[in-house]
Amino acid sequence: MKAFDLSQKVALVTGGNGGIGLGIARGLAKAGAAVAVAGRNRQKLSAATAELEGLGATALAVACDVTDAAAVAAMVEETQARLGGPDILVNNAGTNIRKRPEDLAAAEWQQVMDANLTSAFLCAKACYPIMKQAGGGKILNNGSMLSIFGAPWSPAYGASKGGLVQLTRSLAAAWAADNIQVNCILPGWIDTDLTRRARREVDGLNDHVLKRTPAARWGRPEDFEGLAAFFAGPASDFVTGAALPVDGGFSISL
Repeated sequence: MKAFDLSQKVALVTGGNGGIGLGIARGLAKAGAAVAVAGRNRQKLSAATAELEGLGATALAVACDVTDAAAVAAMVEETQARLGGPDILVNNAGTNIRKRPEDLAAAEWQQVMDANLTSAFLCAKACYPIMKQAGGGKILNNGSMLSIFGAPWSPAYGASKGGLVQLTRSLAAAWAADNIQVNCILPGWIDTDLTRRARREVDGLNDHVLKRTPAARWGRPEDFEGLAAFFAGPASDFVTGAALPVDGGFSISL
């Protein structure tokens, strides 16, 4: 279907070597895009690109610390030089430090902010002139349902993801005239390495999620494949500044 066809497009996915990021990268690859996967773990990068190539896609591994502006510029330059584009940017890289606010050090707060929010700004800013010159582009930010809810054990993470929603809206408003659509997804409880650790650290979390979620299951990375094709392709050309919960109904359930 042409509205979801990403042939001849190049996508750059930060943190695309596992979890939701890899699920998004798979969706982009299946829709025909060449995909550059950026991250810090070279072993995971190699495994991710091998998997994408197994789907028939052109894939590139780029080692990068997305909290460093110079490294981000080099990442975008390498992607452009080796694949073209990028026409699509997915800001997925992020981290969390689970502590109550009174126990969270200022350096830990800044670490989460840099990884989750500042990195998205740096990557979007680096890709903007390329997308503008090409006549348009797509940016998808990976937020969280903690931009809607509050959690006592995640003050920095929630603040960073709430900020990411507002950054999404600001970029969407600023760059609409350049035919660049900027949107945000808000994943709920997804079965990844990050949330498996949360289940070990937060008593009763698994049972609570299953009871609260109308879909009665945890999400999976593959649940993001179709969304990726939608937000990255022509189907979403009149959608910008949106923040879409992807949570099996968790956020609408009492």
